[in-house]
Amino acid sequence: MADQAARIAYVSAANHTTVPTVQLANVLASLTPGDLNRIFFCSGGSEAVESAIKIAKQVQAMRGFPKRYKIIARRGSYHGMTYGAMSLTQARNEKFFGPFMYGVFYVPSPNRYRNDFGLEGEEGDLMCANYVEQEIQYQDPETVAAVIGEPISTSNGVHVPSPKYWQRLREICDKYGVLLIMDEVINGFGRTGKMFAAEHFGVVPDLMTMAKGLTSGYAPMGAVAVSEKVFEIFREQKDVPLGHLLTFGGHAVAAAAALKNLEIFQRENLVQQSAEKGEYLLKQLRELLRHPTVGDVRGLGLMCGLEMVKNKATKERWPRNSAFIKTLERRMNEKGLLTRVWEIVHVAPPLVVTYEEMDRIVEIIDEALTETEDEFASEIGV
Repeated sequence: MADQAARIAYVSAANHTTVPTVQLANVLASLTPGDLNRIFFCSGGSEAVESAIKIAKQVQAMRGFPKRYKIIARRGSYHGMTYGAMSLTQARNEKFFGPFMYGVFYVPSPNRYRNDFGLEGEEGDLMCANYVEQEIQYQDPETVAAVIGEPISTSNGVHVPSPKYWQRLREICDKYGVLLIMDEVINGFGRTGKMFAAEHFGVVPDLMTMAKGLTSGYAPMGAVAVSEKVFEIFREQKDVPLGHLLTFGGHAVAAAAALKNLEIFQRENLVQQSAEKGEYLLKQLRELLRHPTVGDVRGLGLMCGLEMVKNKATKERWPRNSAFIKTLERRMNEKGLLTRVWEIVHVAPPLVVTYEEMDRIVEIIDEALTETEDEFASEIGV
């Protein structure tokens, strides 16, 4: 990063680019699934989502469908904290920030532990996918620009759907001329045991957002990968530029950081490490199902979650701000484990985590659960 800053730190993306930015675009094109070969750079995940939505809406208008402005997102989703991204996030703060962007509609998200339709396994996943088709029909296909979703939603509980869910969504979007956006900001860059989570499901979206692991936190950067089909619209109408630009998009120093980061990914085989370590971690975490407050354990790669319940039989949740949840989180912190504890205990260690460290993570959660369950015994199972 210092070397790049000494050469050239910044040029405006409006008219210029830099060597590391071009190199990074080529590297990402080689890593992304299918024909997601065209890269638009930004400064982070929320900007990537905003950019993807703008690209989708402009492409639909350029295709001759100016009334296609609606976006279908999923209940419980999280896509960022800027205004447009928050509008796609159902768990948003209406009190302080509403009203949100017009034209966003929500559909059920895959959830094998609490399926909205009372179905189990793959059948429940497919019902969620088919509901998307019903929503498109209800809204009028000629008004829907895109469907957006995280391959595996962390905010909604780390639920891993059947590949058939995403394959069905791909079919539905193709049928109605709707663009499919996969938000890989959290899932991407080895977190799930593949470079991108889309690879688990055998689906190539039209647009894919990425950030976080792109630079592993060494510099702020995000990107949108766009399919050749989408890019072809701009090629055909070359006099119509993308109506979107960000001051620090494709920043040379951030691009240099990303290039070195991805070089380390390859050299140390971190994606494969994530897959192997993830299997071990999930197996160890499932031992915690013996606790009366652990309703479910699930995940993929090094992205796992434990769903906390008051009653296993009824699956009653602990409120997010309950004394039980706050006490559990405090005990984990005091024992040296920093993680997010809501209804879900999120377990997503760095890809370089050791097996000894994973054992200690599970040990701390086990100890904290036992102590907290003893303290709140009168409230458990009631």
